[in-house]
Amino acid sequence: MFAIAASACFGIRGILYQWTSQRPVDRNLLFVGVYLSGIIVSLLLNVQAGQPWNSGIELGILMGLFSFAANASLYRGYEVGRASVVAFFSALSPLVVVFAAYLLWSEAPGIVQGIGFAIVVLALVIVRYGQDLRSGQLRGWSWGTLAMLLYSFTDLSSKQSVLVGASMLPVLTMMFMTGTILFLGMYATDRVRKSRGKKSPTGDEVKASAVWPLPRTLIWGMTVGLTNIAGMVLMLNALQEGVTGIVSAITAMSVIVVILYARFYLKETMSRREALGILLAFAGIIVLRLAS
Repeated sequence: MFAIAASACFGIRGILYQWTSQRPVDRNLLFVGVYLSGIIVSLLLNVQAGQPWNSGIELGILMGLFSFAANASLYRGYEVGRASVVAFFSALSPLVVVFAAYLLWSEAPGIVQGIGFAIVVLALVIVRYGQDLRSGQLRGWSWGTLAMLLYSFTDLSSKQSVLVGASMLPVLTMMFMTGTILFLGMYATDRVRKSRGKKSPTGDEVKASAVWPLPRTLIWGMTVGLTNIAGMVLMLNALQEGVTGIVSAITAMSVIVVILYARFYLKETMSRREALGILLAFAGIIVLRLAS
């Protein structure tokens, strides 16, 4: 249930990202706000919880590095390749997680759990397998594959922090602090690069440069970040009680939330393939719930 709730939070985050992508927002500054929100919320929650800054919290730095690199790779893939191809490859992270969890911790799902896991992964493949893949147009697959591996490493680092008994909120604080520093560095680097190559702008360039002001972008990023920190807290709770690969598979189904949003709010047509994938996803969740 924690994993399902985390999937819902990440799905809402995806919706907010989609909405924001249609606005003139500096992406790096937006992510600074997202991660900064995570720092603030984690620290405030820990004021109440009083979790110790014990050994193992340095794994939060790894989680931040992998999360930062995964987001950067995913967006780069969307810039140079086809969205459906990038999304398809990045969605396969549960396969890597379940294999790595078996090698690292001899953690394997039971028979019924394995069936549920297979159904969920099949649902992800069906939902994200688009016309671009069937026609063989695989531009962006390398960035999607890199994002898949990095998201897998994020999940595995999260599980390792649970296994070593690191306090959840301090770990998350370290993770979001790392991401904030890295995206802030990218934002500053981009500003320096643009200032060095500055020239008299044309009319189109003036229009393109009319991005949201810094305060508005940061505040909106911090608002979006609330869904991110909620999803991370729920996912770490799920990892404390559940099988790593299954938790990863369920949280990856956040794409279902985005598809439903696109169908009912954006009025996009849902194909039979996507409808079948959604039905399979719900079936997989029921099987996993019965097996727990």
